[in-house]
Amino acid sequence: MFDWFTLVERELLLFAGVFLLLGSLDELAVDIGWAWLRLTGRAKSPRIERRELSHKELTGSAALFIPAWREARVIGITLAHALAAWPQSALRVYVGCYSNDASTIEAVMRGSRGDPRLRLVVHDQAGPTTKADCLNRLYAALEADERRSGERFRQILLHDAEDMVDPAELVLIDRAVEDADFVQLPVLPEVRPGRWIGNHYCDEFAEAHGKAMVVRQAVGAALPGAGVGCGFARPMLAKIDALGGGKGPFPVESLTEDYELGMTIKAAGGRSRFLRVRGEDGQLVATRAYFPARIDQAVRQKARWLNGIALQGWDRLGWSGGVGERWMRVRDRRGPLSALALFAGYALLVVAGLLWSLGAVDFERHPEPDPLVTVLLAANFVGLVWRVGMRFAFTAREYGWREGLRAILRIPLANLIAIMAARRAVGAYARWLLGRASAWDKTDHDEHPGSIGALQNVRANLG
Repeated sequence: MFDWFTLVERELLLFAGVFLLLGSLDELAVDIGWAWLRLTGRAKSPRIERRELSHKELTGSAALFIPAWREARVIGITLAHALAAWPQSALRVYVGCYSNDASTIEAVMRGSRGDPRLRLVVHDQAGPTTKADCLNRLYAALEADERRSGERFRQILLHDAEDMVDPAELVLIDRAVEDADFVQLPVLPEVRPGRWIGNHYCDEFAEAHGKAMVVRQAVGAALPGAGVGCGFARPMLAKIDALGGGKGPFPVESLTEDYELGMTIKAAGGRSRFLRVRGEDGQLVATRAYFPARIDQAVRQKARWLNGIALQGWDRLGWSGGVGERWMRVRDRRGPLSALALFAGYALLVVAGLLWSLGAVDFERHPEPDPLVTVLLAANFVGLVWRVGMRFAFTAREYGWREGLRAILRIPLANLIAIMAARRAVGAYARWLLGRASAWDKTDHDEHPGSIGALQNVRANLG
């Protein structure tokens, strides 16, 4: 039996070691690219005056789409904050609700506080349908308003029901769509003391939107939409809608319609831009929100992302594009394999611990590893130390050094969630292949980072 365990240990080590090393080399290539962009000044974040910019008028009409299903706990705060932070008269806020969700409709009306810029759109189907379907209903309402007024909107923004918008965001996107068809701002999850599960999103987004998206833009690959903090030039959405037969620009069949729309815009010849800007206080202009703080919710959300991006994306989007595009699509779709390698790595720790224990009591002597295994272990150890250092650096950059240290401790938790999410995603993908359509597999939101005091501060800062 000892020999059998030794064989299992070696196979796990080779499988996990090779694939984890490949992942480390991939991340190292991104790190080198980001470092070069920093050294050459191409990754520098410009500074703006938030208060001054937030008072600027828009160069054309802007529509904000917020789809909502069972969001009564958070949608009111989101709307009150957004309407206060963005006082521009050219803004229209379209909120999509369902007739069988009266509590959300009531919360929307309370949050609007009678602001005439808000447009409540009730879907003609009972909810939930899908997020993309709700967005297409909002798009149809916008088209109807355009026909009635004879005027066309210039840009369309997307946000979720739990978001805290940045006061400078609206004008920044308004300026950026002068020469871009799609603009994405960073997402910055809010830290909640003691919520380790929810706070691990801070670490991942700090690195993804502080480095990976910057490199992605530099190599000319398509920029995926995050579904929040993003803006689209109105003509581009009209073009995407026409290409899809006039059923709406958002792909109803996709679980990650925001990601897919970003890819589609690139394929249609559109120009995308990832916009990292900091205010006078050094804080990033970004969308802020609480992320799931329970493990079942985090696994459910990440499984949807993995299924839509890594698995469905393979089927729906293929492998078109140049070297940079294909590299980024490999990165997008490596999630399930990475989770399998992580699972093998943790299984290896269990088996190795068992063998060490047997050896410690002289049950058997553990064989010496061959040189190949030794080199593989050493390379992975160096890669791990490097990854830990980068995780600390990017988290500390946005949240401070204390949170950076916590980010290191959260790495095993993030890995566990990734493994569980991959298992769930594969099962959901199998059901999708069998023709079982997915409804709105949304995340429940019980808490919001906004407060009455925060809203008062926004109004005071805006004068």
